[in-house]
Amino acid sequence: MHRADTKGCPAMGHGVTRMEPNRLFKYVSIETLMYILSGGIRLTQPSAFNDPFELLPEICVPLGQVERELSISFDITATRRNPPVGEVNENSEGYNCCDITSRNILKELNRSIGILCLSKISDSLLMWSHYADQYAGAVIEFDSKNEFFNGQIDIEYRSHRPKKDISAYLSEGAPVPLAELCVKPEQWQYEHEVRIIRSLETCEDTGKVLRGFPIYTQKIPLAAIKEITFGERMTVENQRTVWETIRKTDISLSLAAVANWGYEFRKEMVKSGSNPNISPRTAHVFSHLPDGLGDIARLLLAQHPLSTFVNTTA
Repeated sequence: MHRADTKGCPAMGHGVTRMEPNRLFKYVSIETLMYILSGGIRLTQPSAFNDPFELLPEICVPLGQVERELSISFDITATRRNPPVGEVNENSEGYNCCDITSRNILKELNRSIGILCLSKISDSLLMWSHYADQYAGAVIEFDSKNEFFNGQIDIEYRSHRPKKDISAYLSEGAPVPLAELCVKPEQWQYEHEVRIIRSLETCEDTGKVLRGFPIYTQKIPLAAIKEITFGERMTVENQRTVWETIRKTDISLSLAAVANWGYEFRKEMVKSGSNPNISPRTAHVFSHLPDGLGDIARLLLAQHPLSTFVNTTA
C-alpha cells in the first residue's frame, strides 16, 4: 500500500491586477463569509479543488526498473529545496511515466491533508466572478502576520507539468517538502495563489460531505481578519447582516462599487475600524437603523440622485 505521511503543523484595479506583498485575500460567497465570521474555516483536500492536476506531477520510473511499494513521507511546513530534488528534464529520455503511482500518492494525500487557498490580490475580476458568487459575495483580507497563517506556500506556475524521478519519493530519503508539489499550469497565474497546508489530524471533521469529500475545518480568530469588501451585487439584507455581525469589532468594511470609468471598482468605506462611514453608495446598509445613523442614511437616500440606482440590490 502507498502511504503518505504528513509531518509538521502548524484602489481596486481593472483587468491588470496588482499583487500586494504581505497581504492575503480570500474570495468567498456570503455563506462562506458568515461561516468564517462564526470562527471556522475549511481546509480542503487536493482533489476537491477545481483543477484536476492538483499535487499530481508526472512520476517517472527509469526504463527497466521494477516498480515497488513506496512508503512516502511529506513535510507540510518545509520550503522548496533549490533546486527541488528529483526533477526530471522535460525532454529527458529513459523513463516511463507511472500514472498509477502518482494517483495513489494523491489518494493518500486526500486522506491526510487539507489546504486553505488564498491570494495576493484583491481586485481580480475573474476571481470575483468565480469564487465570490459573481460579485454577490465578498473578499476577506486576513492579517498575514497572524500565527494562523504560518507556513505560507506560494504556488509555482509552469508551462509544463513537472516530472519527478520516483527515487525522490523513496522512504530512505528525508521527507519531501509538499511545497514542491504546489505547482499549477500557468493559466492559473492570475490567481497569485498562496496556500496554508495542515494535517487533517489537526482539523475537525464536521460530519458533512461535499462532492464526495468530508468537510474539515479549523478555528480561526476574528483578530485574523482585517477587512471585508462587499461585492457590488451582494444583497442589502446580506450587507446588513455582515455589518451587524462585525459592528463591535475593529474589522473594516467596504464596498467594491462599480466605478464610472474603465473596468474598475471604486472602494466605498462602510466601516473604518470601529467607525461607520456613510455615503450615498453605502447608505442602504444603515437606513433600517432607528438611531441618528439611520436618520442620516435615510436623508441621503431621499435626497441624493445616485441613490435611485446604486441602492437597489435587494
